Amino acid sequence: MDRDNRVDTLSEAQCLSLLRTVPVGRVVYTEHALPAVLPVAFEVGADGRLVLALREGSTVSRALDGTVAAFQADHLDPATRTGWSVLVHGRTELVRDPALHEHLLRTGPRPWVDGQPQLFVLLTPELLSGRRLLPAGQAVHRAG
Repeated sequence: MDRDNRVDTLSEAQCLSLLRTVPVGRVVYTEHALPAVLPVAFEVGADGRLVLALREGSTVSRALDGTVAAFQADHLDPATRTGWSVLVHGRTELVRDPALHEHLLRTGPRPWVDGQPQLFVLLTPELLSGRRLLPAGQAVHRAG
């Protein structure tokens, strides 16, 4: 196997496009003045905001109410040592609008833990960055 893989920087459009291909990522937030990380189901909305699906009453839902958080998702292939990783920083807000909440209950992502009422958090990207690890010699087609 060729160990001379190449790392390419992704555009914001490429980052959002890749995020749409995976159902789970990790939200990074502050809990008791320490960093915390939790895998969550999510999707990218038509407006580019991330919709995170959480259990109602969870510690993370309280920590993501009007704060700044980070979110990371990736897809890696250990056999070829290729893949991508996207990091998003932005402000979060709980979905409080009843109509939007009902819409997301019907069409949005589902938390991985069933059986409890769910809520949704919107993360508005302010900083978006990503990297793709490619085999040596493979070209990247930049979009946007």
